[in-house]
Parts: sequence; C-alpha cells; structure tokens
Amino acid sequence: MSTAHRSGCPINLSLEVFGDRWSLIILRDMMFGGRRHFRELLNQSEEGISSNILADRLKMLLDEGMISKTDDPSHKQKAIYSLTEKSIALVPIFAHLGAWGRRYLPVSEELSIRAQLLEEGGPAMWEQFMAELRELHLGEPANLEGPTVAEQLQAAYEKVRARQAAKTRR
Repeated sequence: MSTAHRSGCPINLSLEVFGDRWSLIILRDMMFGGRRHFRELLNQSEEGISSNILADRLKMLLDEGMISKTDDPSHKQKAIYSLTEKSIALVPIFAHLGAWGRRYLPVSEELSIRAQLLEEGGPAMWEQFMAELRELHLGEPANLEGPTVAEQLQAAYEKVRARQAAKTRR
C-alpha cells in the first residue's frame, strides 16, 4: 500500500484508492457483473477498457487490498480475481452513486435498472447483497433463501432488454 498521501483527509485517501474511473468500473463489473477473469473484465466492459489500463488498475487494486488473485484451477495461465471485504463494503456507496446518477444524469433504462432496484431496496437489500458477495468471493456462508439480489438485479436487466428488443421489432 502506498505510504505517500496528499493528506490524511478520509475523502482524499479514499479517492487515492479508487478515484479514477476505471478502478470503480472494474469493481462494479466484478460486483454486479460477476466478472472474475481478466478477459471477462476486458471484453465485457460497456466502457471499453484497454488491456494495459486494466492490467495497471488490477495491480493497483491488488496492492491496495481491494481485490485478491488466485490461480484458476481450470487453466494454468488464468487467474481468478475476487473482491475483498474492503470492496464489498462499497455496496452502499455504489447504491448511492447509482441513485445520484439516475436522478441527475441522462442514464439508459437498461443500465440503470439495477441502481433503481438497489435504491428502492435500501439498506436491507444492500446487506443481503454484501452477504452474497462474501459467500461468492470470500467463501463465507450466507444462508440465504429465495432469489438472490444478484439474480433479482439480472432478471430486471434482462426484462428491460427484452421489452426494448420487442419495441424495436415492431
């Protein structure tokens, strides 16, 4: 972890960790998109991150303890990236960023439906989602019943996409 900081202000220190747009996009894609391999993060990004930027940000996120990396047992040259507790704790921040963006920026319906559901679900949904992420990334049992938050978010996204596709076919 870096020891030279501009100041001890908590906002400054936080921005030094994830203040560039790519770091948050990578964490978003891992958190909400289930992307855990380099190629998935590279090829499935809506924003089109370049491979050198992705490699640099993954290294920085690893160094800051935001993600961890293990060898993929299915392939010698692949690695699996996982969120750490430090990143999982950002779920409420992502929910608030999404709510703010929906309120003040020209978002698309399909890419903002997850933010809408998280905003409407509030802290109870965020806690459940964090428990799911802990189970997936940290191996902590979540003991959850019914559809997961991740499944609910994905189903809502797919429903909007299907509705939009049906509209364009008419």
